[in-house]
Amino acid sequence: MVRVLSALVLLPIVVGVIVGLPPIATVVLASLLVALAFREYGRLARQLDLPVIEPLGTALALALSVALALAPGALASIVLVGLILGGAQSVASRRIDREAVSRLGVTLFGALYVGLPLGALAAVRGRWGAEALLLLLLTLVASDTSQYYVGRAIGRRRLAPRISPGKTVEGAIGGLAAGAVTMAVAGNWWLPGVAPGVLALGGAVIAALGIVGDLFESRLKRSAGVKDASSMIPGHGGVLDRLDGFLLAGPMYYLVLEWQ
Repeated sequence: MVRVLSALVLLPIVVGVIVGLPPIATVVLASLLVALAFREYGRLARQLDLPVIEPLGTALALALSVALALAPGALASIVLVGLILGGAQSVASRRIDREAVSRLGVTLFGALYVGLPLGALAAVRGRWGAEALLLLLLTLVASDTSQYYVGRAIGRRRLAPRISPGKTVEGAIGGLAAGAVTMAVAGNWWLPGVAPGVLALGGAVIAALGIVGDLFESRLKRSAGVKDASSMIPGHGGVLDRLDGFLLAGPMYYLVLEWQ
């Protein structure tokens, strides 16, 4: 019940921001999620004895997200500045230990992991409209729902038992099918310029990347020995737990729209 109530509160807010407010509001929402997600990522990293440089990582993740949404041409400069600041910070800390390189690497990866995907979602809203972003959300929700119910009904073979014991091969197949059908049908209205076959293929790929993104975040949590990234969202865990599928599917969706 708590899980359902949380979804009933959060979903209208997210959809309302995407549909009812100007594109800049989605950028602001994405920035808030980036900051929260990086904080959770830092917690997972610390559980693995891989401390991150949180101020640098958060600032870089936010800069990457906003740049991809509003000024893609600045991305290369931001990455270069991040490398410069990371190296300078490492030297300024005066710490001589084996973790110096891993600390910097974990920080920079975290900034890329949460910053670019959420920036890609905001960029989709700004460049292709609210319908295009809602199509991605609807596709992944349909895929997740199908994975759950198909897995419960007929799931027998574990997809990744060491990472996420609840996922099944049958559920994953159901999720791929649901993603393909959802994007092909809804995309007929929301992305009318794209052929139905391309939409169906794109939906299946998006669903597959959603599964991979979910499993990747599950691997991080299992390695860190925690069930959820945080307890921020009652019944759902943390921001990373809710966004894990989007962190790989979102960039691919952006690239598909960019190239088509």
